[in-house]
Amino acid sequence: MVQYRINDLERLTGVKAHTIRIWEKRYNLISPSRSTTNRRFYSDTQLLKLMNVSTLLEHGHKISHLAAMTDEELVDQLDQLHKFPSGSTVCAAYIHDLTTAMVGFNEQAFTETFAAATTELGFFDGMMNVFYPFLRKAGLLWRTDKAVPIQEHFATCIIRNKIVIATETLPLAAPDAAKYMLFLPPNEWHEVALLFANYIIRSKGYATIYLGQSVPYEDIDVAIETANPEYIFTFFITPKPVEEIAVEILHLGTNYPNSKILISGDGTMLNQISITTDNVAYLKNVDELLGIL
Repeated sequence: MVQYRINDLERLTGVKAHTIRIWEKRYNLISPSRSTTNRRFYSDTQLLKLMNVSTLLEHGHKISHLAAMTDEELVDQLDQLHKFPSGSTVCAAYIHDLTTAMVGFNEQAFTETFAAATTELGFFDGMMNVFYPFLRKAGLLWRTDKAVPIQEHFATCIIRNKIVIATETLPLAAPDAAKYMLFLPPNEWHEVALLFANYIIRSKGYATIYLGQSVPYEDIDVAIETANPEYIFTFFITPKPVEEIAVEILHLGTNYPNSKILISGDGTMLNQISITTDNVAYLKNVDELLGIL
């Protein structure tokens, strides 16, 4: 059994830790166990129940009514979201189902939910309105710490394969299309966000040169000088001193003034960096990327 901390519940359900504790006391909604060191933790079953409650709350239900329902009644209410969907309701239902499948190591359910979402919404809209919000909710875009639950590693592997397969189905860009070079700098291995950005850029008709994970800067320099891309896109995710990141960004910005340098990643680090070169831009989210394309 995986043990979840209360901040894991907060991240996966969107319910604040303070609120979860209130519901525990007032409604006996869930009850944490205690480790041998007296640390509170929660089970898969408790996480799933809180996920169900959170999703239903977003669609007009009251916590007092939900707390009085059995687990079976909560599932019945969730089924109604699929039967009578609005645009936002169906997306929320799919995100809920993806998260449930992730927690239960259920690859078949995960794959079927993804297929249903992309069939109903179209692949690009499915990615933007279901897949990307799921990635953000589960923390799979930026998390790299060793405390990530094993279910999230499981989901990351599936997600990576889905994005790669989807990207391979896209047509090649026109010969005169602008080129984007994408890579992760040395010691960056968390590739999901980079793959997702590559898919989005390709889907908009641009050419991409995808270099992958942890590329040494001497190799990056050779690739840039050879391909002369209009845009260079990289992510800084793994925690390290912001001074080191600033030096790397300055290297790209000053050495390649004819390219637009796009950076993204962990906002906790990047928000501390003052960008001093005009050709460097910090993209905080996918909407800002779309604004450039």
